[in-house]
Amino acid sequence: MKPGLRVVNTGSSAVDLSKVTIRYYFTGDGGSSTFTTSCDYAAVGCSNVTQKVVALSSPKSGADHYVEIGFTTGAGSLAAGANTGDIQSRINKGDWSNFSESDDYSYATNTAYADASKVTVYVGGTLAGGTEPN
Repeated sequence: MKPGLRVVNTGSSAVDLSKVTIRYYFTGDGGSSTFTTSCDYAAVGCSNVTQKVVALSSPKSGADHYVEIGFTTGAGSLAAGANTGDIQSRINKGDWSNFSESDDYSYATNTAYADASKVTVYVGGTLAGGTEPN
């Protein structure tokens, strides 16, 4: 699975990226229950991007896991009206079996960046954008 993301600061002041996390929700689709993540490319530098897969304690429609993408202090801040540039992530199952993304909560078939209401963004742990699955 290869979600491509870009965070836009729609606020009126800069945001410290180390306080920003993104959650992309998906289903494990059976098979392996372990996952690995990779950063294939990030405009802020892959060394400034963190990733971890978290299992939801209570599965939701289209989601039993999420990958949380965050930033180190080296990513700096995001000015008002600016975006992070591309963040190209990759999630693999431990057994390398395929995902069936079409039923995943955050999956979209866009071929260009667009508003993604099913991908959530948090600033300092508080939901700042998107809608969590219910």
